[in-house]
Amino acid sequence: MAQQIDFVRQFFMFPASSAFARGFIFMIKTLTTHETPNPLELINQHLYSVEERIRDQARSFDPAVEGYVAYAVESRGKRLRPALALLAGGATGNITAGHIDLAVIVELIHVASLVHDDIIDGAELRRDQPTANAKWGSAISVLLGDVLFSHALKLATNFHNTEVSRRIATATSQVCSGEIIQTQRRFDLKLSVPEYFRIIEMKTAALFAVSAELGAFINDSTPDRISALKHYGMKLGTAYQVYDDILDIAGTEAFAGKSLGTDLERGKLTLPLITAMKHAGPDDRDHLRELILDSSRDTSAETRQTVIRLGGLRSAVDTALQLVDEATARLAALDKSRHKSALLHVGEYLAGLIKAYK
Repeated sequence: MAQQIDFVRQFFMFPASSAFARGFIFMIKTLTTHETPNPLELINQHLYSVEERIRDQARSFDPAVEGYVAYAVESRGKRLRPALALLAGGATGNITAGHIDLAVIVELIHVASLVHDDIIDGAELRRDQPTANAKWGSAISVLLGDVLFSHALKLATNFHNTEVSRRIATATSQVCSGEIIQTQRRFDLKLSVPEYFRIIEMKTAALFAVSAELGAFINDSTPDRISALKHYGMKLGTAYQVYDDILDIAGTEAFAGKSLGTDLERGKLTLPLITAMKHAGPDDRDHLRELILDSSRDTSAETRQTVIRLGGLRSAVDTALQLVDEATARLAALDKSRHKSALLHVGEYLAGLIKAYK
């Protein structure tokens, strides 16, 4: 069990006690149990290749920019989207050079989105390190995110099948559009649950979906398997974002390795909060509204406590677990293989993390 906990801390959200390279090695070497095999064991050499390629990207920039890019790509450590791309490739055939390229591209897009996220949220920490925004300010950080996005899209043009780059570009547009809509709807107490899911499917799940989808597409897999993996990624990514929202309510910064409570402070209405308001009585609903809109003091701790008391956290946990079940059910379309089993285990690990807050 301790080994499983070490794995999920590295693979999903939680900080290593050192730089990513050491944390990555620790993740690979210490996690296999008799009960649940390590989902990354099948692809660890491929992930090392991806990691090297990601770091090499910094050297393709002007020397005056290289240091910023190197910091951005080395301070992010989960590499979950690359892992999904590689596992999807293995579950539908062979993992090729094209899958390595895809893994690098989706991770660069993800890192770019985090750089911009941290500016919007005013976050000081990510994976126990100062964010680019905290280190250099918003002017440099905006441009850093921009250059990472553009570099990823440039790499995508190297695929001979232009449909691959088209789908990557579409997913990138969805990520950015989701962030715009979420920012637009800050402090909007009329935000509904369906509208919330639309936002997180765009800003978070779209990149999970395209990672798994194109992992199969590059192998010329059948349309039903490509679709199954796309929907697996979409459901898993949505569950992952709900889990992230759960952390913002009930987690600790020491455990998560990043600034928490920023969603509440910045007026982002997440599923626990929306659900709590939906089911609250008139007095509690009015109280929550006052807490959210009160800019004269820090109300985040009281807001979190109120959301938990009103059952918003519990409801979000149940929803996230249901989404994981829906994700893994999609894998029924795939033939039995070790890579398919690994994709199933990814869902199991995420479900285990979520259940900790049940």
